[in-house]
Amino acid sequence: MPRKKKSPPLEEALSELESLVETLEQGDLSLDESLKSFERGVELTRTCQKALEAAEQKVRLLTGDSNDAELEPFQRDE
Repeated sequence: MPRKKKSPPLEEALSELESLVETLEQGDLSLDESLKSFERGVELTRTCQKALEAAEQKVRLLTGDSNDAELEPFQRDE
């Protein structure tokens, strides 16, 4: 059974995802290359989502918030 490739850190995944989007938006790839890039983009998106979910869970644990607590919208100071 093949070993699964280790996921890149969040920052690297985001950087690669941004690069893939830019490349796809240029429209210079063949259909096959575009599909492979799209597939990689989906993998990277899932990696980012998992990393963000893990970070959110860690924050909840550190702040003592329960899982059923209602999330509050982020307020930016402008």
